[in-house]
Amino acid sequence: MRADIDADGDAEVAPGGDAGATADGGATAESEAADAAESVERALAAFRAGDPVCVHDFADREGETDIVYPAGAVDEAAVAHMRNDAGGLICVAVSDAVGDAFDLPFLADAIDHPAVDDDPDYDDRSSFSLPVNHRETFTGITDADRARTVSELASAAGRVRDDPTGYAPEDFAAEFRAPGHVHVLRGDRDGLGGRTGHTELGLAMAEAVGAAPAAVVCEMLDDETGDALAPADAAAYAARRGIPYVEGAALVEALK
Repeated sequence: MRADIDADGDAEVAPGGDAGATADGGATAESEAADAAESVERALAAFRAGDPVCVHDFADREGETDIVYPAGAVDEAAVAHMRNDAGGLICVAVSDAVGDAFDLPFLADAIDHPAVDDDPDYDDRSSFSLPVNHRETFTGITDADRARTVSELASAAGRVRDDPTGYAPEDFAAEFRAPGHVHVLRGDRDGLGGRTGHTELGLAMAEAVGAAPAAVVCEMLDDETGDALAPADAAAYAARRGIPYVEGAALVEALK
């Protein structure tokens, strides 16, 4: 996917900016702060409505933009959207408290193999836990199957939030099986205070709008280069599709 020029030949939109921004980049710090706050408000309004948001983390971290949904709003169309327009892994981030209730390990801790090396260049560790399928799916990979797994994970996370002692690992095992086709990610115990990945950014948005503590994240890739989609291209794509685009730094400032 190339998002810098749309079908009508319109120029790209700079990340976090608008088509009317001056070429000399002379926006004041005050106006930049106002733009960042507005982008957060647009993102939260979309999340509250169950719509996706494009979130760029940090240039000195992964440097990637993810399409992020509240997990409870994901259906077959949303899975197809991420599969076609993003192209990365479709993962469900759950809060640390939910991970504890599910008794989910970090995948690197659960696998005893010499290939395990959880020391990524972009952070101290990865957030990957078990890949799962809901037990009422078939292969688990179809849009319908993945949507079922995602929505049921969101439902289970909501039950944990509402009754922290009412959901046990045995309940999780009765609903889900591993291995599967939806990767579960565990959020940091301290949220954005401990880690600022897409996992924690998505969960912070879910918490801010009162959604279940589960968010779906999927990296946006460039079809021409195979690399992560450039932030300017991701912002232009978001503008064309009417999807809010927000910088991770703005979310951290507003929600940490």
